[in-house]
Amino acid sequence: MTDSQSSYRQVLKAISIFGSVQFFTILISIVKSKVISIIIGSTGLGIFSLLTTTLTLLGSITSIGLETSGVKSIASFQNDSEKLVREVNIINRLIWITSIIGAILVAIASPFLSKISFGNSHYTIAFLILSISFFFKQLTNGEIIILQGLHKIKNLAKTNLYSNVFGLLVSLPLYYFFKIDGIVFSIILSSIIGYFVARFYSKEFNFKKLNLTNNVVFEEGKNTMILGFSLSLIGLLTTLSAYLLQIFISNVSSISQVGFYSAGITILNTYVGVIFTAMATDYFPRLSKINNNNEQIKIIANQQVIIALLLLTPIIVVFLIFAPHLIQLLYSKDFLIIVPFVVFGIMGMVFKAVSWSLGYIIIAKGESKLFIKTSFFFNSFFLIINAIGYYYYGLIGLGVTYILNHLLHLVVVKIIVSYKYNFKFAKEFYGLFLISIGFCLLTYYSLKISESYIKYSLISLILVCTIYFSFFQLNKKVGFKDLLNKYKDDERNI
Repeated sequence: MTDSQSSYRQVLKAISIFGSVQFFTILISIVKSKVISIIIGSTGLGIFSLLTTTLTLLGSITSIGLETSGVKSIASFQNDSEKLVREVNIINRLIWITSIIGAILVAIASPFLSKISFGNSHYTIAFLILSISFFFKQLTNGEIIILQGLHKIKNLAKTNLYSNVFGLLVSLPLYYFFKIDGIVFSIILSSIIGYFVARFYSKEFNFKKLNLTNNVVFEEGKNTMILGFSLSLIGLLTTLSAYLLQIFISNVSSISQVGFYSAGITILNTYVGVIFTAMATDYFPRLSKINNNNEQIKIIANQQVIIALLLLTPIIVVFLIFAPHLIQLLYSKDFLIIVPFVVFGIMGMVFKAVSWSLGYIIIAKGESKLFIKTSFFFNSFFLIINAIGYYYYGLIGLGVTYILNHLLHLVVVKIIVSYKYNFKFAKEFYGLFLISIGFCLLTYYSLKISESYIKYSLISLILVCTIYFSFFQLNKKVGFKDLLNKYKDDERNI
């Protein structure tokens, strides 16, 4: 087995572990979304979205980006146990401090949050109570930082799965009996459960507790905090732009339209974007460990891009073909209005697969100033172009602008990493990239054919070809036959 095969297998193994758990998590999300859409409708979904988006926005501010910079720090010290113990203690203390401060700020600002989010004071008590959820959510992030930084993929995957399972079991009765009034308590209980599940799976890696003063914590954690603050600002910009877009949609149209937009984005970022979530768990710590070696970064990033394209392309084609049925399954007939938005948005995933992989290089390098500048530009562009797209063309306009956003992001980020880190795509990338785009466009235009027999024959052929192409290319990279033979030999030796 070559080094290249071994590296590709490591990428695919991490994705398969976390991805399989993500699959079950998605099933849980489907059930939850279905229940929400049926019991409390698009208006309830809009309220839920505005509440959670507001909390996420505040989390981006008060967490000072520790959920990312902390992972980078822990991953960097994996080969030095003494420094690792100290770093974990520092990050744990910072997490507790930011969690307490954040919860207090949410409670104090609850009247303002209600006014700016909903245009009235009706949700003041809701935000006040949600300060509890905010506190536990931040603590959960602290446990996840340790698991991801240590590259404990299985424990991280279990945390994700069981948090969602238990959260669903608690949420369903609340929505059934209390309808819209159950939203707040569902969010709170889910966050509390999430913390205790994360704590259960991280406690086996408990590190010796050091008696560090706050002055020492702030002094030694300064670099992590500086990078984290920069990343926090970036997260704030991203969440703020999404938040302002939702408020814009609400003012131009209605909260119900916010619910439709939220449902579409959930499909794009959660259901289709499962590959990104699975890859980030493994990819970022790996990059952080070799962030001073541009040649190694080029190899790992290219492998990540290629795997992302090969895994995503069949998923995109499936979603394009079955979009109306999947949306009705995930939500209800009322949500079929988002089909065009989702169809266009899904095609933008091809560009996101590449730009997303390259963007992590800048973070792993710790180039905070550069990342802030590019993020400010991209989020400003996102907000402006999406607002224009929705104002003139509604949800369809948002789908088209989703493609434009990620296309621009790809072009700009590629220029940056090429200039600063001498990054180049592998030769095989260009062919795979064009073929992926070709499959997506062929599927989209085939669905426009009016003659049913020709249309369904053609899209069936495209689907089979896409799956075969991806499997054939992945087999070249990892050698499925060798893996199967190795598995059989291991079974015989047991």
